[in-house]
Amino acid sequence: MPKTDEFRPENRIGAVLVSSRSLDEYRRMFALTDADLAGRVLDCPGGAASLTAEVTAAGGHALACDPVYERPVEQVREAALESLGRGYAYHQANPDEYVWTYFRDPDHYLESRTRSAELFAADRAARPENYVHAELPALPFADRQFDLVLSSHLLFSYADRLDREFHVASLRELARVGREVRVFPLVPMGLAENPELAPVRAELAAAGLHTTVRPVDYEFQRGGDAMMTIRPAGHD
Repeated sequence: MPKTDEFRPENRIGAVLVSSRSLDEYRRMFALTDADLAGRVLDCPGGAASLTAEVTAAGGHALACDPVYERPVEQVREAALESLGRGYAYHQANPDEYVWTYFRDPDHYLESRTRSAELFAADRAARPENYVHAELPALPFADRQFDLVLSSHLLFSYADRLDREFHVASLRELARVGREVRVFPLVPMGLAENPELAPVRAELAAAGLHTTVRPVDYEFQRGGDAMMTIRPAGHD
């Protein structure tokens, strides 16, 4: 992934986390309805989240893609658990950066995310075809293959190592494969504002993509309480 040369706050979390969020977290982060989940859904990057497992178990159609799926499932599970440990330590060291409403406390966070990682691992072992090795900004999917694309905690989160060019290319690619894209959060890790958001939206508009930003009923990282939707201009 590209290095960056401007607006790069120190990111003390270290390597990119392999996250393991639940379907309930996704519902909150992306304001998902049952109707949203009735279509073809892509989770990109999926990490060790249990969205695909839970949607599929309920009879829906979900797919996850991530470069980490190059590794065997047990290695991804272990990476997710290591990420949880780093996240737990970071929360303990930087409590003011988080809002403890969705999670009661760090122990509740650890319990919930561990459960999601285990659901992911079991489902990927049982249904490997639902987990595709792929990396932004080039995805192996057809145009408009998905009704809804969800992208969490990569774009904008790692502002210290992903530049504007990468963000625009990745968001355009997500918009190519999905009829609607939703991105969360919109602020970098450790910050409550994102000066890169406006110029990225401007470049997307110039490419014929309409963006909207709306609040959601979820805030864990302080200031991370809004998502961005992307659709082709004229398709609101």
